[in-house]
Amino acid sequence: MVWQQIYDPFGNPILSTLMAAVPVVVMLAALAFFHIKAHLAALMALASALVIAIFAFGMPANMAGSAALYGAANGLLPIGWIVLNIIFLHRLTTENGSFKVLQDSLARITDDRRLQLLLIAFCFGAFFEGAAGFGTPVAVTGAILIGLGFSPLAASGLALIANTAPVAFGALGTPIITLAKVTGLDEMELSMMVGRQLPFFSVIVPFWLIWAFAGWRKMLEIWPAILVAGVSFAVPQFVVSNYHGPMLVDVIAALISMACLTGFLRVWKPATVHTSAALSGRVDNSKIAEEHDEKPVASATFASDAKPAVMRAWMPWIILTVFVFAWGTQGFKNMFDTRPAIDPATNSAKLDPQGKPMREANPIFAPVLTFTTIHQQIEKVPPVVPTPKTEEAVYKFTWLTSTGSGILLAAILGGLLMGYSIPQLIHQYLRTIWVVRYSLITIVAMLALGFLTRYSGLDATMGLAFAATGIFYPMFGTLLGWLGVALTGSDTASNVLFGGLQRVTAEQLGISPVLMAAANSSGGVMGKMVDAQSIVVASTATRWYGHEGEILRYVFFHSIILAILVGGLVTLQAYVAPFSSMVVGGH
Repeated sequence: MVWQQIYDPFGNPILSTLMAAVPVVVMLAALAFFHIKAHLAALMALASALVIAIFAFGMPANMAGSAALYGAANGLLPIGWIVLNIIFLHRLTTENGSFKVLQDSLARITDDRRLQLLLIAFCFGAFFEGAAGFGTPVAVTGAILIGLGFSPLAASGLALIANTAPVAFGALGTPIITLAKVTGLDEMELSMMVGRQLPFFSVIVPFWLIWAFAGWRKMLEIWPAILVAGVSFAVPQFVVSNYHGPMLVDVIAALISMACLTGFLRVWKPATVHTSAALSGRVDNSKIAEEHDEKPVASATFASDAKPAVMRAWMPWIILTVFVFAWGTQGFKNMFDTRPAIDPATNSAKLDPQGKPMREANPIFAPVLTFTTIHQQIEKVPPVVPTPKTEEAVYKFTWLTSTGSGILLAAILGGLLMGYSIPQLIHQYLRTIWVVRYSLITIVAMLALGFLTRYSGLDATMGLAFAATGIFYPMFGTLLGWLGVALTGSDTASNVLFGGLQRVTAEQLGISPVLMAAANSSGGVMGKMVDAQSIVVASTATRWYGHEGEILRYVFFHSIILAILVGGLVTLQAYVAPFSSMVVGGH
């Protein structure tokens, strides 16, 4: 029996909207005000969503449970599988010391603090945002900057500012992959749209970073290097996101940016070398650094006998890039996930209307699980959609071609080449599972919440309310993404919470749903520098415990202004030519 979604169960739009918002409020309040751990907050929000969906919005209990399980399955594969295996690789490189060699190789390229900041906080941080995400880049770059003699506030705040433009494609595209799962929009179209928003800021952020550190005049002294770093990141970010997909955007862009900036610094030097590690206009920072007894690391060019060690340190990440690139190609996926479709009546290949051979799911490498309780049994109705439309619920268990499987194989190969034995790799993998257990629970619960919100119609109820903002919605929706990341600490989590809402609202207003779903992720990246989790990671990495409030006050201005700038670009893309021609996916 088909169940039709109900968007105003109380006959009062305000009351119905407030009730639909309860799970989101529970999630955000638990994280932001009660400082409850993320996995517990996600489980609390899921529990409240089940209660609201069943008892307030009339969703049959078995359908609510099935929707949550469908979301949980998508949380485990592909998303949790990616997170587990990338952290496994990161732990292998940390345990054997190659990660430290990689850090030192970057720190020794230049004496100029501004250029060190570009190379480490922006380029190297972007690489680890793309490869690992989830706080890794801030922790890594903050620790390196402290080692170079930057003050704790400078190291923390600047690492946070730098970790913005790459965030939407972080952790091998996890936010975009998740956004596609939650909204039902095309993953490639979302990747393309975000790739037509963030490259502008990939050029702006390096200038902003150096201005925040050294001031306007000192920034202008090295503008050629900043431009090289920004453009060499922005162009690959656009190309990969628009022609390959979201998985390797940051990894490839960061590697190219690091190579271009390093090569440029071999032939160009600033007129003056800026050696102060203090923030411009903050004279007390040098005193803070002295209290921590931090000394600048001497800069030197690597001797020839050190170069093999550097190459060995980069080797696992190069292997990762190759594997993930291969796993991201459609040809590879088609090779294993599908097989030629055979007509049983004629025992010959089925042909489509154009006469081309058809393909069907391969039951070995891509078994299909249909959630029959909700598959085409839940109907969206006007005014959310023009005509009634049933929702599909088919889960494809692509265990081999999932990006996480490629990462695992890359980690195993890299680990063997680094000298690990098979028993040691198994031991490290089990330890990794234990380390990320709460993160996996959080991911599963968050996806269960997102899917339940979508199938119960709670996101549609909130979307109808937000549609009242009318022409201002592109700006409002972008700032909603910023708020989601600022409060949850994750662009992925913000996309889960608000992705469905963005689609519904955009469709109500006649705006491209792909544009607004992408705006949720693009706007969210600027909230990354003010979320509590990132600030705690920064203060921990720089050993500046108890100063989280000072870090927040320093980065807040930068965060909100950059978010408004993203909102301005989204507004132009929604309404104004030629920016509107950049929108993909139609209206």
